[in-house]
Amino acid sequence: MSLLQVDPAVLAEGINLMWVLVVTFLIFFMHAGFAMLEAGQVRSKNVANQLTKNLLTWSVGVLAFFIVGAGFSTVVGTLTSSGSITVADLYATMTTNAVNDWVGWLFGAVFAMTAATIVSGAVAGRAKLRAYVGYTILLAAVIYPVVTGFTWGGGLLAVNDGAPNGFIADALGGVAFADFAGGMIVHGMGGIAGLTAAYVIGPRMDRYNSDGSTNVIPGHSMTFAALGTLILAFGWYGFNVGTAATVFAVQDGSLVLGAFDYVGRVALNTTLGMAAGAVGAGLAAMYKSGKVDTLYVANGLLAGLVGVTASANVVVWYGGIISGLVAGAQLPFVFEFVEKRLKIDDVCAVFPVHGSAGVVGALLLPFFHVDGFSASLLAAQVVGIVVIAAWTILATGAVFSLFKSMDQARVSPEHERDGLDVSEHGVDTYPEFGKPDTVTDGGLVEDENGIVRADGGEPNDGGIKMVTAFIRPDKLSDVKTGLAEIGAPSLTVTNVSGRGSQPAKKGQWRGEEYTVDLHQKVKIECVVADIPAGDVAEAISEAAQTGEKGDGKVFVLPVENAYQIRTGEEGPSAV
Repeated sequence: MSLLQVDPAVLAEGINLMWVLVVTFLIFFMHAGFAMLEAGQVRSKNVANQLTKNLLTWSVGVLAFFIVGAGFSTVVGTLTSSGSITVADLYATMTTNAVNDWVGWLFGAVFAMTAATIVSGAVAGRAKLRAYVGYTILLAAVIYPVVTGFTWGGGLLAVNDGAPNGFIADALGGVAFADFAGGMIVHGMGGIAGLTAAYVIGPRMDRYNSDGSTNVIPGHSMTFAALGTLILAFGWYGFNVGTAATVFAVQDGSLVLGAFDYVGRVALNTTLGMAAGAVGAGLAAMYKSGKVDTLYVANGLLAGLVGVTASANVVVWYGGIISGLVAGAQLPFVFEFVEKRLKIDDVCAVFPVHGSAGVVGALLLPFFHVDGFSASLLAAQVVGIVVIAAWTILATGAVFSLFKSMDQARVSPEHERDGLDVSEHGVDTYPEFGKPDTVTDGGLVEDENGIVRADGGEPNDGGIKMVTAFIRPDKLSDVKTGLAEIGAPSLTVTNVSGRGSQPAKKGQWRGEEYTVDLHQKVKIECVVADIPAGDVAEAISEAAQTGEKGDGKVFVLPVENAYQIRTGEEGPSAV
């Protein structure tokens, strides 16, 4: 059979399905970007918690969307227009045998999970895992489906290609709220939900002083944040370009381009908006602080993408640039307003990146439309933004307020101080690994049988001495090895901060400057009896030296006596 004998409808359907699946997998990969971006912006003691939330967002959310959310969106869309529903609409996704329907569901599911995962960045560092997971289930099952039912589901704000208008769209003369790929429906909704949740839960400990002034709490890895941003930007091409989901259509028995007749414009505006967003945020940061802040540039790139997501298919190329530029430039100002005026602790800046940027993009759409400005379309955009924001704030506020009233929204102060990695998951994201010749019981493996020799003997004039050292954290592994090599592996390690000859430094986090005058150090305490204290001090000094100010100091102190709790031994033999 030649290619010309193939049914054009079959060929179009196969290619269209393949395209949708490819871009769906690309959008799924955005979760890797979200995980890295958010992990980089939280403190090291909360990294595992943030990664767990990202993993569970997909896992529990996609199940909730399959079982309830997809059908509920259809019901909401029908109820808020003039259509009629059946009970079967609620579980149609589970009962269909049409492969096409399942592909369509999966495409909708990755959009829903994107909206859900945005919220985790706003409440990082203090939200209980059970509260976040509970909210994610409700968002995927009800909150987000209501928004899509109003819009893409043909409801309240939509016009359905010849079908009855949604109630609000009908009141606006048949003009529908326009959002091509979810700039407001997905990102704006997620950003507003995150802001609402952060407000209800309250700020992290020590974020604000009693006089209302703010304390900067930097994240632990700018590298993670930047790489996460680039992964998200890569996946975003699936998000925007992929929404042009119909590659081919059949017309008069022949193959013609479907939505791909405007896919070039979508790709161009996505790229231009992304670039303009980074530039806009960088310029705004320079205006505010005199420096191009790295994190603002990264966040601005994402805000620029959000800014063109609603309009990429219908705005002229310079509209894509302006939309991205404005979305990026507003970021530092909106973040400062949220942080200092509203006193809301939005850890990963999800509202200025997704929320306000989504609003900006939706509002600018009518001004750069390829068909020219439309006042009716602007009115529809304003009404749509208000409806989506009002529903999101109401639903999210109610859920987290309920959790808060049950004392289930936020971890205890002790757990927050210790970090959510340990308190919520019992893990340490950055454990300190020993060298092969260092053993965990404080001894040294001397032979192939693993015989451990304990301290105890006559050096140090038969007495006991304590060697205390303050070193750079990155030299700890070298020091442990050096002590093991001289037969003194037993030690106590404490994370401390202090200052000496090492000069103070200035740091910036999202354009805010802070002074670093207490430097992070590791305190090592090593009590010896049979090992000369001078050898221990020398081993530490050699292993910890870099030749720069801030290497630290070593002190040798006499110890009056020692007692071993288990055996009751006293003196050098107890060591």
